[in-house]
Amino acid sequence: MRKLAVGQVVYSAMCYEHGGMLDDGTLLRLGADAFRWIGGEEHAGDWLREQAARLGMKVWVKSASEQIHNIAVQGPLARALLKGMIWTPGTQPALEDLGWFRFLTGRLDDYNGPPLMVSRTGYTGELGYEIWCHPRDAMAIWTRLWQLGDPLGLVPLGLDALDMLRIEAGLIFSGYDFCDQTDPFEAGIGFCVPLNSKQADFIGRTALLRRSAEPQRRLVGLLLEGNETAAHGDCVRVGRAQVGVITSATRSPVLGRNIALCRLDVAHCAPGMQIEVGKLDGQQKRITATVTASTIAYDPEKRRVRA
Repeated sequence: MRKLAVGQVVYSAMCYEHGGMLDDGTLLRLGADAFRWIGGEEHAGDWLREQAARLGMKVWVKSASEQIHNIAVQGPLARALLKGMIWTPGTQPALEDLGWFRFLTGRLDDYNGPPLMVSRTGYTGELGYEIWCHPRDAMAIWTRLWQLGDPLGLVPLGLDALDMLRIEAGLIFSGYDFCDQTDPFEAGIGFCVPLNSKQADFIGRTALLRRSAEPQRRLVGLLLEGNETAAHGDCVRVGRAQVGVITSATRSPVLGRNIALCRLDVAHCAPGMQIEVGKLDGQQKRITATVTASTIAYDPEKRRVRA
């Protein structure tokens, strides 16, 4: 893990000794000795306590889920919407100046408003922010969002739409694109692992060095032919041999194509290679698909999220 400055967020993988992934998430540095881990696995807190005890560290690990509410505001107009309702003191950056993967503390509307934290993060691949507040203040913030957002065309985002956006953006999901038998390289987030740093030590380093030297599978993007979508768990074949599995898939309305994320044997990962997605028993029905140059189907250079 590289060093974090106060006010910075990093995306990171949490791994076991054998290199398999426990969770992925974001880590925020709130102060010199205060951090917040935001992930999708409740066991992560227990695991952190176990590691602290094993290493003899004097740390306090506490779940704050019941004291923190999250409201995500995502899309091209997210900045325009939020800068009209987020007040920050002079010691903090203004909302419009907040950098990607940074956060600020402020209040709703003015210095008398409910306290909140805003991070420039999200799960959509779009310009976006997440508002963190106490649950008692969530309704006031929600109401203010809709008051200011209605003239801008703000709409609620459901889980199906969120899943579509994160697949277009190549963002992985626990239980689908990785599990405790999947390492970060197979999950497409090898950039989270600082193997090139001789100073950085972390749990699973030895196993990940070995796995990275001889990778067997990679996460790739697929473009499917026709109108039938793939599904999580569908086999991927070349001839009669299974060479991979679909981890996530959706119909992309932006591209007008069916797309998928696939964990694929490295021998078949070159962009442009054709494979087949098996339906039914994987033999009687096949969908032709092409391996893409990136797992990111839409905006591969991430210009939108960096805007």
